[in-house]
Amino acid sequence: MSEPRVIKKYPNRRLYDTAISSYITLEDVKQLVLERAEFHVIDARTNTDITRGILLQIISEQEEQGSPIFTTDVLAHIIRFYGDTLQGMMGNYLEKSLQAFVDQQHLFREQMRSFMGMGKNPLAMMTELVEHNLSLWKSVNERLQKPYFPLVGGEAAPAPQSPAQTSDPPPAATEPDKAEKERKDRKDRET
Repeated sequence: MSEPRVIKKYPNRRLYDTAISSYITLEDVKQLVLERAEFHVIDARTNTDITRGILLQIISEQEEQGSPIFTTDVLAHIIRFYGDTLQGMMGNYLEKSLQAFVDQQHLFREQMRSFMGMGKNPLAMMTELVEHNLSLWKSVNERLQKPYFPLVGGEAAPAPQSPAQTSDPPPAATEPDKAEKERKDRKDRET
């Protein structure tokens, strides 16, 4: 494995890339990040590693342009973790969460490439996906509409039959039903 690239930052704020023996800009450093190149930024006067500071500067510039990734609330939450007992855990959590997100994004892109490699039209793929989801939804909906019958003695209770399925005549009206009917009849006669 090769040594990481060394970039020196001079007091005049210029960045010097020792690998190509040339001055570079923050945009060039951003390109190195995008290319996944390993590098360290060293303060030329004190010889200390200032890579994090340079990366934060790039993030700050990117946040000021276009659509920012970090909302005000996210930044406020991050600031609140400084000095907190969970500060060390927060950095690890963010790192692992971002890595999981990157892994999922990579997997999704690979799946899309394999679908495209099959010569499928993206519109046809979306149509297939919609049809599949619709059939899945219909199946779930049908299962939800079926009546629920609890188990009785280890076996499913028999489904109650509708009046059309039974050969028995409907049961006679009960006493409370008769009393209610008589009250309604009286009320109708009085009006």
